[in-house]
Formats: sequence, structure tokens, C-alpha cells
Amino acid sequence: MSEEESRQEGLRSRSTDAVGDLANALLENPLFEQALATALGMGEKAAQAQKRAMDAVGLPSADEVGRLERRIRSLSDRLEGLEDQLDQMAREVGALRGQLAAGEEIPANQESLKVSER
Repeated sequence: MSEEESRQEGLRSRSTDAVGDLANALLENPLFEQALATALGMGEKAAQAQKRAMDAVGLPSADEVGRLERRIRSLSDRLEGLEDQLDQMAREVGALRGQLAAGEEIPANQESLKVSER
């Protein structure tokens, strides 16, 4: 390791230690803790005020839009499942019609799917 790299590594190590010491000092300071709690409380109050304002003008909140998006995605997934089931049923009915047209015997497990002739 060159002298320059060694010096850079030492500087990084001291910087990391200094940042850690500063963070610990801030977290132990009651005035900083109170200021942080106040700032977080104000953020919550601002979010509540924003929600009330959005409700007043009839606009949905981000949470409501997110819930709606998840619900729509869920319904879309269910609809795709139903479409797949319908496609499978259509293939089975087509196969049964083909069997009937050819005069083949319908398997017993598909007797309930037998198409009545009019």
C-alpha cells in the first residue's frame, strides 16, 4: 500500500469515527431530541392538514390511491384467471363438439359437459 493510500485510509477512518461521535452526541442531547420530536410531530400535523384539504376539495389521498391501485391489480389478476378458465372450457366444449360430430363416445368424466342437441 502506498503512502498516499495509507493516508487516505487513515483519513476515512478518522472521518467515520468523527461522524459516529457527532451522531452519538446529538442523540444524547435532550435539546436535539426535543427538536427532533417537534419536527416529526409537525410533519404528522402537516400530513393531517394536507389530508383534510384534499378531502375538502374531493381529491383522494396518496394512501387511498394506493389502496385503489392494489384493489384494481387484484381484480385484474382475478379476471385473468377467469379468462384462462373460460378459454380452457371453450377448448373442452370444442373438443366435445368435435367428438359428437365424429360420432365418438363421450368419456364418463365429461358426461356433464355433453352438449344437448336441439
